[in-house]
Amino acid sequence: MKDRKLLFRIGALAICVIVAAVMLVIGRGHTIYLDNKTVEDYNGQSYSAFHKVVITVKGEEVAKLGKRERGMSTWMGQNFRMTLEITEQKGDDPVIKEVDVKLPYSVDGIIINLPALLAGLPEEAWFDEFIPAPEPDISEELPGEGDEFGFGDEMGMEGENLGM
Repeated sequence: MKDRKLLFRIGALAICVIVAAVMLVIGRGHTIYLDNKTVEDYNGQSYSAFHKVVITVKGEEVAKLGKRERGMSTWMGQNFRMTLEITEQKGDDPVIKEVDVKLPYSVDGIIINLPALLAGLPEEAWFDEFIPAPEPDISEELPGEGDEFGFGDEMGMEGENLGM
């Protein structure tokens, strides 16, 4: 009886470990920022931003980007798939492209430069990690915080009688 109880406990623990490992791989969430910005001077060549890009992820339009604009999408898993409707120049007919990108496991915020990605450049040209700006330290007292007019007690008249 004790052996059977022990086997059930070991089996339950093994199932939990397997489920955790699977969720670790397929359940990883990413925030993906999609840039339509010109890449200046990569190996002596520039790659211009598109006139307009419409980005669809999982059948839902997530962004319409003009030149120098950024869109955002969230994705669960490591294989990101998007459909791009690209208009290279104003007045051109749009071209539709399906794009698959393998996402690194260790990065949460990912920036993808679309002109560099579609030009076939290496990952170092189109991939970047999004690092948010640090929050300002508000514990320091800012200059001029003495009263509502910004005078504080700079003039040495703190509660003194002005002789009137």
